[in-house]
Amino acid sequence: MDNITSTFKEKNLKLTPQRIAVYKYLKSTKEHPSAETVYKALQESYPTMSLATVYKALKTLVEVNLIQELNVGEGSFRYDANVISHPHIQCIKCGKVDDIDGLIFPTLSEEAERYTDYEILSNKVYFYGLCSNCKHK
Repeated sequence: MDNITSTFKEKNLKLTPQRIAVYKYLKSTKEHPSAETVYKALQESYPTMSLATVYKALKTLVEVNLIQELNVGEGSFRYDANVISHPHIQCIKCGKVDDIDGLIFPTLSEEAERYTDYEILSNKVYFYGLCSNCKHK
């Protein structure tokens, strides 16, 4: 909680109850929810909060690097409160997205720089497959 408070203070941004609620929800889950999922999860506790407010809160949290936005190619974004660079995997059948813990690419950016004339600033790695539930159906 101190992280969001100090970040917003440093950036001179208003720390609203809605932004706090969205951030806390994302910090509390290992799922990678869409904006709509976040909205539905918070609707009971924040009945006056609109979907547009959730989208704005997510956008702001991404901009201040407290969460990351994932584009796994399904037409909408997913969100992750773990901002440390790590790969993700998505089930192509049910759409579930998981972190891949323990798989690191310490030299991936350096390798990419060797093959291009780019200075690599960041990378996102996505894998696609079938989760254990879908694989056994």
